[in-house]
Amino acid sequence: MEKEQLSYEEAILRATDAIRRFPLIDVGGIPLMSTIAENWKSISEFCPDPSDVLISTYPKAGTTWTQEIVDLLLHNGDAEVCKRAPTVVRIPFLEICAPPPIPSGLDLLRQMKPPRVIKTHLPIQLVPKGFWENKCKVIYMARNAKDILVSYFYFDRMNLTQPEPGPWDGYIHKFMKGQLGWGSWYDHVKGYWKERNERNILYILYEDMKENPFREIKRIMHYLDLSVSEDVIERIVQLTSFQVMKDNPMANYSYIPKPVFDQSICAFMRKGEVGDWVNHFTPAQSQMFDEDYANQMKDVDIPFRFNI
Repeated sequence: MEKEQLSYEEAILRATDAIRRFPLIDVGGIPLMSTIAENWKSISEFCPDPSDVLISTYPKAGTTWTQEIVDLLLHNGDAEVCKRAPTVVRIPFLEICAPPPIPSGLDLLRQMKPPRVIKTHLPIQLVPKGFWENKCKVIYMARNAKDILVSYFYFDRMNLTQPEPGPWDGYIHKFMKGQLGWGSWYDHVKGYWKERNERNILYILYEDMKENPFREIKRIMHYLDLSVSEDVIERIVQLTSFQVMKDNPMANYSYIPKPVFDQSICAFMRKGEVGDWVNHFTPAQSQMFDEDYANQMKDVDIPFRFNI
């Protein structure tokens, strides 16, 4: 079939005329891209193999970073093998749907044999139930709300398939009200946190990974029942550092052409820092956000850090 011979980049270029800032549509109380909402039935019915691994995050929480770490662990730190294809093809994005001939996440998954690694941004209540029934391993990466908010704001400016972010001050309020794509950050991080023990979810914090990647990569290794040498873990720490990934064309999304990711507005790999939010929130915005945050997060004790 001709479709399978198109590179991901070429498929996007052919779909250019159909690409736009898709509106968000409510699915089970969660605002999702209209293309996802229109295909919700087949997404929700996806049945993984018990050997499949799910990487779940709220957008901009270190998804690509986690994907690269897991891929390298599964291939014993072999950098060349992990450049076999772009991230989106190596580790398909479960729910993503785009105009043809761009393959959907489900299209890519159908072409792969288990064990597969799969990415999602879905909140826990929307994850296809087959992942829990088949006791799949699930790795959840969470990042502090203020850094996510800044990162998502820049991302929504350059990702021309997401709604226009509008001004920064208004964007803060949209975030606090859970009106962005994939819904409320607060509910997202809490949902996985509360179920982490019962559902055997490995819950990782972005700030911990930044502070001590060796330790956190080792946690992922043990969770996946893998055994790689400490030398290999050290290599994976290097290969998944922000600068190396920013320069890796198979991980930095440079292959997504301008009709979708306009990286002249902002790079996909922007800063990858902890605490950059201080350069964006005014003291008044920060105080207002903190008061609302304390209220929304009062029922959990997730040890988020806004600086390290």
